[in-house]
Amino acid sequence: MYRKWVKISLVLIYLVIIAGAVVRMTGSGMGCPDWPKCFGHWIPPTERNELDWRPNQEFHKGQVIIVDETLQVAITDFISEKEFQKKNWEQYTKHDYAIFNALHTWVEYINRLFGALAGLAIFIMAIVSFKNWKDKKSLVIVSWLSVFLMGFQGWLGATVVYSVLSPVKITIHMVVALVIVGVLLYLLKVSKESTKKTYVDAALFKRLLVFSLLLTLIQVVLGAQVREFVDEQVKMVGYENPSLWLENPTFVFYFHRSFSILVVVVNLLLWYLNKKNNYGFQKIKYILALILAEVFIGLGMYYFDFPFLSQPLHLVLATILFAVQFYIVLEAFQQKNQSKVRNFAT
Repeated sequence: MYRKWVKISLVLIYLVIIAGAVVRMTGSGMGCPDWPKCFGHWIPPTERNELDWRPNQEFHKGQVIIVDETLQVAITDFISEKEFQKKNWEQYTKHDYAIFNALHTWVEYINRLFGALAGLAIFIMAIVSFKNWKDKKSLVIVSWLSVFLMGFQGWLGATVVYSVLSPVKITIHMVVALVIVGVLLYLLKVSKESTKKTYVDAALFKRLLVFSLLLTLIQVVLGAQVREFVDEQVKMVGYENPSLWLENPTFVFYFHRSFSILVVVVNLLLWYLNKKNNYGFQKIKYILALILAEVFIGLGMYYFDFPFLSQPLHLVLATILFAVQFYIVLEAFQQKNQSKVRNFAT
């Protein structure tokens, strides 16, 4: 039961990552200008006129409308009079973004919905973990750490909205998502312990594994910065001109592109050492396939003006690459254990 909830949580986290990538691709980050609700509703509006003030209409406390290009929040429950009464409203002060786009709103709403489902799944996972308290206290502690991380991630999501999509905060938001993926993979690994454990007594190979993982993390951060530059270009030249998005790229773009060579070389070396010494890490071939796909998608975005879905696919494959590498690191560093260990797969 416990491992089932770890897997469900991991799948939902990746759905959040995919949804987040679509949010970035469509420019929907401010589709819901408040948090955790969306225009003051748990289910967001579908049309612009739902955010207009109207006489003789019932409004609820916290409900958001747009008046003179500002967000106004209802102070209490009331029925509006013939004229707009300022006393019933207060201006939203977190930011001054007051634009409604139905597509952006619902893309962002679905992203938040997946986030809520992932948080619920991780919470259930943590509760189920208590059955292992007697035999594996660390498993329970790390499970509840993942609950804390999801709460922290939710708070970060709110700060991203309040900052009107601050690039730095978006990058931190992405890195924390990878940390959560790593924690869940760790729980998935340790909950399947058995008496038969692999052990690689090769210091160089282990160091290279960790080094390759760090390189991927650096690439993800660099890629996020490149994406931030692209987002700024989109604001200037529009979505209809993708050929201009990388017309004058920054140094970070060139560094990100060149850095991929080091990533390829290090992982090819890992593949060679694994094959030569028969370490048995079959997942390394998936790493090479993912890196190859990332390189081709990156080239496609640059030379073919960002083909449809190329940006979110590039990001999602990078997070999958990180996950596979992290899991191999866990496999490589697991220690010999002669004692009989309970299997937590149930």
